[in-house]
Amino acid sequence: MQVYDYLIVGSGLFGATFAYHAKEAGKKCLVIDKRPQLGGNVYCEEKEGIHVHQYGAHIFHTANKEVWDFVNALVPFNRYTNCPVANYKGELYNLPFNMNTFYQMWGVRTPEEANAKIEEQRGEVAAKLQGREPQNLEEQALLLVGTDIYEKLIKGYTEKQWGRPCTELPAFIIRRLPLRFVYDNNYFNDPYQGIPTAGYNALIDKLLDGVETRVNCDFFARREELSGLAEKIVYTGPIDRFYDYRFGKLQYRTVRFETETLDTPNYQGNAVINYTDRETPFTRIIEHKHFESFGQAVYDNPKTVISREYSTEWQPGMEPYYPVNDERNSTLYAQYKALAQEEKDVLFGGRLAEYKYYDMAPTIEQAMLLAKRVL
Repeated sequence: MQVYDYLIVGSGLFGATFAYHAKEAGKKCLVIDKRPQLGGNVYCEEKEGIHVHQYGAHIFHTANKEVWDFVNALVPFNRYTNCPVANYKGELYNLPFNMNTFYQMWGVRTPEEANAKIEEQRGEVAAKLQGREPQNLEEQALLLVGTDIYEKLIKGYTEKQWGRPCTELPAFIIRRLPLRFVYDNNYFNDPYQGIPTAGYNALIDKLLDGVETRVNCDFFARREELSGLAEKIVYTGPIDRFYDYRFGKLQYRTVRFETETLDTPNYQGNAVINYTDRETPFTRIIEHKHFESFGQAVYDNPKTVISREYSTEWQPGMEPYYPVNDERNSTLYAQYKALAQEEKDVLFGGRLAEYKYYDMAPTIEQAMLLAKRVL
C-alpha cells in the first residue's frame, strides 16, 4: 500500500534537498540510506570537539545566490576561504597558480616576468608538438602551463589521483589550467564560500527536519517492498546498480583515509596541503580544525585531527567517488541514461545516478531544479 508520495533513496545533499522542497510542497516523503547515518558524503563525526569530514574535505562554494541564500537561511556559514598549499619534496607552493606560486617557483616579482617565463616554456612545448593537437594529459598540461609547473605541481599528484601515467590519460581531463597574475591564494572564483558553523550534520538535520528517515536501510535488499510504499522514487545511488549492471559496471576512482588525533594544537597550519610528488603515497593531508577555527582559536583546543588521503581504484564494496569519464564509461552510461529516461515513476539525480562529478552547490541546485519541475 502506498503511504508516501516519494521514496528518496540516499540522504546526501541531493536527496535531502529534494525532500525539503517536497515537504514544503505538502508531500509525504520517506528518505532511506544504507549507511548508519544521514548526510551521504558530507557527514561529519565529532572528535575532540572538531567536526571531522569523514568522506574528505567539503568546502561549500557557489556563484548562485539563490543556492547560497537557501543554505544560509537554514544554518549560518563561516568565512572559510580555501587556500591550499602544495608540498613538492619539501618545497611549498601556494595554490591556485598565482603570483605567489610564480615567485616561489622562479623568484619573479611582476606579472610581466611571470608571463614571460610561462610563455617561454609553453613555446618550447608547442615547437615539439609541431602544430598537432595534444594526444594525452601530459601534452595538454605542458602546453597550458609549461614544464616547471607541470613537473612539480601537476604530474605526480594527477598520477596518484588516477592511478596511471599522465601519458595514458586523455587530454580532455585538463581542458584548462587557470593562471592568475595577481597575488591571490583564494582557490575558488565563486563569490560565496564557507562552511556551516555547526558542521554539515546541522545542515542535513535542517533539510530533513520533519521528514521520515530510515538508516541502515538498503534499497536493493528490500526493493520490491520499499518501492511499493511510494507513488514515485527519487534515486540517488549508482545508476548501473539500479539496472542490475545490465550493460556492465561503470568505473570509479575512490579514496581511503587514515585519520589520527594528535597531541598538538596545530599540525600543519592549513586545512589542506597537497603532496604533489609521485613518491609520497597519499595525495593530501587534511587538518580538520582549520575549516572552522581561525587565528588564536586554533590554540584553544590542545588537540588536532588529521586525515591522510589515498586515491585508489574502486572495487565493489568501496565507496564510489569520482566517475572515470573515458570513452568506454561514457558510452556505457549513455545506455543506462536511455533506460532512465523511459522511467515514469523514478527520478534520477546526483553524482552517482548521473555518473557526473558534482560539487555541493551544483548538487543542491540540481535538486532544486528537479523539485521545481515535478512538485
